[in-house]
Amino acid sequence: MPVDPYILLLLGTVGLAALFPASGTAADVASGASTAAIAFLFFLYGARLSTREAVDGLKHWRLHGTVLICTFVMFPLLGLAARGLEPVLLTHDLYTGLLFLTLVPSTIQSSIAFTSIARGNVPAAICAGSFSSLAGIVVTPLLAAVLLGNSGGGFSADSVVRIVLQLLVPFVAGQLLRPWIGAFITRHKKVLGYVDRGSILLVVYTAFSEGMVQGIWHQVSAVRLAGLLVVEALLLGVMLLLTWYGAKALRFNREDRIAIQFAGSKKSLASGLPMAGVLFGAHASLAVLPLMLFHQMQLMVCAVIAKRRARDPEVTGEDGRTGPNEPSGTGGTTGTGGPAAGTGGSGGSARSQVSPAATSRIAVGTGTHPG
Repeated sequence: MPVDPYILLLLGTVGLAALFPASGTAADVASGASTAAIAFLFFLYGARLSTREAVDGLKHWRLHGTVLICTFVMFPLLGLAARGLEPVLLTHDLYTGLLFLTLVPSTIQSSIAFTSIARGNVPAAICAGSFSSLAGIVVTPLLAAVLLGNSGGGFSADSVVRIVLQLLVPFVAGQLLRPWIGAFITRHKKVLGYVDRGSILLVVYTAFSEGMVQGIWHQVSAVRLAGLLVVEALLLGVMLLLTWYGAKALRFNREDRIAIQFAGSKKSLASGLPMAGVLFGAHASLAVLPLMLFHQMQLMVCAVIAKRRARDPEVTGEDGRTGPNEPSGTGGTTGTGGPAAGTGGSGGSARSQVSPAATSRIAVGTGTHPG
């Protein structure tokens, strides 16, 4: 089961913040740099998103609507149901972080990769992840305002203004400037990918430094962390079952069910960390801890599921080699995605034959990164 190298970098950043937390003037500098990094990150998100791809992807509204409902309705409902675990199993801060975890959008790159390995509808996974990330810029803060209120992060009207200035305005600016800078971003997507990762590491360092200075880590014990892991494992298990059998009940075909399962059961570290920095401020370190743990857990579990799905009888013969794909079901979204998907017609075989290596290139081409 894979360990995401980026998680190791994040843990190293947490360790650095624990040993050398920024304080005083250094903390002010780090906070300012983190704010600028978040704004630049969402500017890049806006500049990368092709409006044409988004419009083309709307053809699969049933599939994308299902993923959005799983991400922004079912997940939050389960998060609210976990409130009964406070304070017996989870502290107030850990529960706040768990609830925030249920509000963030879905992943893009890992959803695409696992969908490809499992021989699912890769273009649909690309569009579903992109729509979820786009919707999350608006939906996640709104849900946080309703469900979190002043809990932990002090969400208020000032938070709304910060979100608009740090997330929405840069995103819109990136969209508006895309006709002039889109080609440059495409040529330098690898370098800008490192900028993405570096920006998030800076956000993590700033958040955990503030937590160390305020001493909030003394509030978390090993028993509480173990309890958090158990709760997150149950949360992930419920969502994996719900997305798979729920999609079956809605009469989606096998390829679409795979895309729904991997896009609808996962949460984005890349989007969640910057949002937490804006929403929670000095409390962001504990708020993002559940998200960091859940991110690694979902990668490990989904990697196993994807490999098992690739060996399903529908796609393998008796000798273990790939066989014909299951035809599209009556309720499935059989079309392909936009131009980024690189496929044309409505058949299933073209979608399912995208290799993991090719999927990585697709994901890089959309400007995404792990998380």
